[in-house]
Amino acid sequence: MTELPTLTSDSSYDFEMKAVFDEIEKISKTKNGRVVVGLQFPEGLKKHALGIASLIEEKTSAEVYISADPCFGACDLDMRLIEKSDILFHFGHAELKQGAIENKVKFIETRSKADVSKAIAAAVPLLPEQTIGILTTVQHVHQLEAARKILEDAGKTVIISNGDSRIAYPGQILGCNFSAAHSDDSENCDAFLYIGSGQFHPIGAAISSKKRVVCADPFTADVFELNYRKFLMQRSAVIGNAADAETFCIIVSTKNGQYRKTLADSIQNKAKAHGKDAFILFMDFVSPDQMLSFKADAFVNTACPRLAIDDSGRYPAPVLTPQEFEIVLGEREWEDLVMDEILEGGQD
Repeated sequence: MTELPTLTSDSSYDFEMKAVFDEIEKISKTKNGRVVVGLQFPEGLKKHALGIASLIEEKTSAEVYISADPCFGACDLDMRLIEKSDILFHFGHAELKQGAIENKVKFIETRSKADVSKAIAAAVPLLPEQTIGILTTVQHVHQLEAARKILEDAGKTVIISNGDSRIAYPGQILGCNFSAAHSDDSENCDAFLYIGSGQFHPIGAAISSKKRVVCADPFTADVFELNYRKFLMQRSAVIGNAADAETFCIIVSTKNGQYRKTLADSIQNKAKAHGKDAFILFMDFVSPDQMLSFKADAFVNTACPRLAIDDSGRYPAPVLTPQEFEIVLGEREWEDLVMDEILEGGQD
């Protein structure tokens, strides 16, 4: 018999189970019958789903359902599960403040327990600049003050900027929003230190801010200066492959936090003004397989900005960001390329 995974005190993340139990108990006091609980996880945390569900059923009388669909962020709430649940616990992301849709959602940010101090100290020699901005994801925002102290003890001036209203914490960036890297305060930074793993977030910060970014991975203590030239070469190839496109399909996500139909309408109008054919596709989950039936020369993505980047080689035709589409039309110069973002007021 397969053993369910358990949550131990040495887990790398804090799943805030006491807060989960307290929330269920609060609902149970006002409801007749069993509390129905929904659970939603990003892909990296789904391995904990069965253990958490088992623990909730053990500690409470709640009925638990788990969302098995892909989840890409707080923008990607499981609407059907929300309808069926008294409360949905959404793990791994911070609230986006999307209004009434979130009234039945409790965001469990799943903070990392990794100690950032070793990685930050190792990054100092790579930061000769005086004024350093610090950026990270929600998993490490609680450790930004510790990082600030290490840098200030090394003689640095530190800035932790606020992003726009879609950003929950100072210094936090998302895969679709780098506003903390290009806010008014951030203009005073000479360089940035990114705390976290992976390169997509710091690449977005570097391209949007036009400043040097040093990365410090708290899990491995690896530090390195970000080199995003390979990324730009890949995007240059995608743009080049779409240069002669005559028929475009414009992707619109129906997910509440990604819905940008006004932008899609604008892109369609621009395409037609340049003598191109352009059609708008509505969909919830976007994948390469779904594109196979649409014989377009290229696609333009207005859904999650990462969709044009991740797995780009698996799509049947080039997938462009709105800014890259402007380059194809000749309305934007290559040197003015920026990362696509869903900023404050940017969704319909």
